[in-house]
Amino acid sequence: MKAALRFAIIGCGKIAARHAAEIIKQGQLVAVCDIIKEKADELASEVSCTPYYSIEDLFSKENNIDVVSICTPNGLHAEHTMLSLKAGSNVLCEKPLCITAADGNKMIATAKEYNKKLFVVKSTRYNPSLAALKKIMDKNTLGKLYSFQLNCFWNRPAQYYANSWKGSLALDGGSLFTQFSHYVDALLWLLGDVENISGFRKNIAHKSIIEFEDTGVVALEMKNGMTGGINWSLNTFKKNMEVSLTIIAEKGSIKIGGQYMNEIEYQFIDNATLEVERDGSANDYGFYKGSMSNHDKVYENLVKALQDDNHPFTHAADGLKTVETIERIYNSVSLS
Repeated sequence: MKAALRFAIIGCGKIAARHAAEIIKQGQLVAVCDIIKEKADELASEVSCTPYYSIEDLFSKENNIDVVSICTPNGLHAEHTMLSLKAGSNVLCEKPLCITAADGNKMIATAKEYNKKLFVVKSTRYNPSLAALKKIMDKNTLGKLYSFQLNCFWNRPAQYYANSWKGSLALDGGSLFTQFSHYVDALLWLLGDVENISGFRKNIAHKSIIEFEDTGVVALEMKNGMTGGINWSLNTFKKNMEVSLTIIAEKGSIKIGGQYMNEIEYQFIDNATLEVERDGSANDYGFYKGSMSNHDKVYENLVKALQDDNHPFTHAADGLKTVETIERIYNSVSLS
């Protein structure tokens, strides 16, 4: 009988508890680590494991950790991932993989050098409505693809950024990284790579609070010839409004919407119908909510991918593509 997989979590913020709940279903959570002692102690107490307050101490005292889950601020993902890989562990990195393509390439090179696997959390791919759309698109059910529109309209008040790394360019990276990278990933997963970009970015309601845009709109030309846009905002009134993706094609029109791209709002397809059960709830962090919670499916598939190199799961290359695209958008569209 195989021994249970041994896990550690680096970063004990709000998403770490979601990881811990799924880890204990799949293996043994042996350690958690955070430079803020109280956070590490609290999570360790909840899941009955050992707290550490530095990564160096963690790896000097814990041997044979099969998987490290990286749940630290975005701008630290690269550093913490590479330390974990060099210590001999496979890594599951929360989204985004990192906030520069250069760092992403270093992470992938380190995983290869140390012969370890590097995965990234892409939980939105498990939304039933999105997964169903992916299946019919892979079968070319829609025929020639004409155009698309991705809308990401959420609420992030000043309270969300208070006493936090969020809002910092160095640690957060921008709203497309922290709030909407799952949906940029979904767009690329369905439609392929981006060819050309133009648009606008502004900070309208968060001046002196964040170092990047709270509002943006970009027009995109995809390599497959489709045209469309991404329209995003952190300024919807008091609560998240929607994340929706509309696709207009030769043999059908579809809109997946809801607050988290979790409902089929419109479909009219030639000789086909998307049929899915109602999707689940979002990750709930108290006064705000995030993307739909699918970490159970993430960890179920992580275990399979560790055992089978051919099992479909989101490797670092998938995460890098999202990072490259967001970085291109930010480099192409100045903040005004």
